[in-house]
Amino acid sequence: MNQSSQSKATNTSETVKFDLEELLNDDSLTERKPTRLLFQLYRQHWTKLLLSILFFMLKHSPVYILPIVTANLINMASKPDEYGMATFWWNIGLLVIVIVQNIPTQVLHISYMSKAIRYVEAGLRSTLVRKLQRLSMSAHGELAAGKLQAKVLRDVEAIETLSKQIMLAFFPAIISVIVAIVITASRSFVVMGFFILTIPMALLVITFFRKKIRRTNMEFRKQIESMSGQVSEMVGMMPVTRAHGLEQTEIKKIDNTLNHLRNKGYKLDIVEAYFGSFSWVTFQVFQVLCLAFTVVLAYQGKIPVGDVVLYQSFFSMILGSISQLLNVYPQIAKGFESIYSVTEVLLSKDIEAYQGKRKVEAIKGSFNFRDVHFGYPNSERHVLANFQLEVKAGESIAFVGASGAGKSTILNLVIGFNKPVSGQVLVDGVPMEELDMTSYRKQLAVVHQSTVLFSGTIRENITYGLPTVKEEQLQEVIRMTHLEDVINQLPNGLETAIGEHGGRLSGGQRQRIAIARALIRNPKVILLDEATSALDNESEYHVQQAMQKLIKGRTTFIVAHRLSTIRDADRIVVMKQGRCIEIGTYDELIALRGEFYQLKMLQN
Repeated sequence: MNQSSQSKATNTSETVKFDLEELLNDDSLTERKPTRLLFQLYRQHWTKLLLSILFFMLKHSPVYILPIVTANLINMASKPDEYGMATFWWNIGLLVIVIVQNIPTQVLHISYMSKAIRYVEAGLRSTLVRKLQRLSMSAHGELAAGKLQAKVLRDVEAIETLSKQIMLAFFPAIISVIVAIVITASRSFVVMGFFILTIPMALLVITFFRKKIRRTNMEFRKQIESMSGQVSEMVGMMPVTRAHGLEQTEIKKIDNTLNHLRNKGYKLDIVEAYFGSFSWVTFQVFQVLCLAFTVVLAYQGKIPVGDVVLYQSFFSMILGSISQLLNVYPQIAKGFESIYSVTEVLLSKDIEAYQGKRKVEAIKGSFNFRDVHFGYPNSERHVLANFQLEVKAGESIAFVGASGAGKSTILNLVIGFNKPVSGQVLVDGVPMEELDMTSYRKQLAVVHQSTVLFSGTIRENITYGLPTVKEEQLQEVIRMTHLEDVINQLPNGLETAIGEHGGRLSGGQRQRIAIARALIRNPKVILLDEATSALDNESEYHVQQAMQKLIKGRTTFIVAHRLSTIRDADRIVVMKQGRCIEIGTYDELIALRGEFYQLKMLQN
């Protein structure tokens, strides 16, 4: 990616940040209240929404004026002696004008509404992504990737639909009811009283079905999230599934989930069908009663004949508006359920433990672990206990021991993913609590056992996150990591797309790209978490050579199972049940014939 495209990407990111970032710091939003959160989402856009409503009323005015003009024309036709042709043409002219103005006012109505809704839609997704970046790693471990995707995509889409339904259905319906009742009241309080009776009936219908619709929506949403998580897991397990001939097992598992989803969806559809049909029948009965009521009034001479059409039109407008509210209520309920869903992320307090503000421009690379204790929440067992270690700048430290001894936990402490329950980790003599983690981590490079690549080109994967990289520097890193042969064999060289997670490359090739990505950052601190454990001998040889170039002159923390790979480490720390039981050079520990020596004998 060149500098100009990087700059464009940066500018785009800035425009999408919006004011929704304030949601993450709003102390008043401590409870998951959908209505309040929706209000907060749009608090910067009330002007646009009010203008949209104003232009809606203007563009919708023919619907309000047509019954009045129709009633006037019928009254004129029934009593021609009382009216002149001027009145006739005045009514016709007025009707034409209000019809024609619909074009510009409709565009303005949609324009202002769309600006607000699209802004909030993009802003909410952006805010969710930002909050995901701030959550602790343990929180990400608890939230399935598929579930998070459902929240960012499906739930935000449902909130967008909710916003549109409120602007295109809810507010217009309320406005239409108010306008119809006000115009009717100006002509007959008796008829207005009959109209108002329909409102409690609508509320009664909504109250009766509200809990059922909300419950079925919640069940359906959770089943969607469950299915999304299982599909994501199934895709990730595909190599294992195929290798063991377990395709039918996975198909049955997904089919079982789809059956549950189908049942929940069917239940939701039936509840909505009862809701829709019950409301329709109720208001059609009221429509018939209104017709009979107004005809009786006209028959008795209490209202003009033309007013029967007027009242019938306005009553139809009221019933249509209320029916519209009832029809969109399931969508509105679904949207509020989705708001409740995204608050699981937005209002989560499980964020990164370190909140220091001290910017780190450069570090030397010395670390001091002082009486560090660490354990996971809801667990009494300590992963690390009384851990003491002082690491000099530029020193290479290897950690060995059985699984669960605390090796990877130490690396997570260095990165800042974990924070000690007690004790301190100091970087160049400064407690990590004081450091700004983003600027600090820019001084680090991490190479994991499971190489993390994305579906871009080799160039993009190596230079990930760097705005500009000189071609000479990139070629030097490629040479140091022995990637020349790999790149030369590919059809487009550095510009070859490597597929999702680097699926078109071998394990050794992916690992060397990961090391190149670390090396090109010229980091002061390197963390290698079993970086060669899954490689064949030839791949391991190339990766080891690349790693030697990588760690030269840099503080390095290495976790390794293959003890032969850490022979050149300055010191080796032997871990057992969260404690350091031996420390020394490779030769010193072999001569000691202790725990390290026993581990070495097991690998011979």
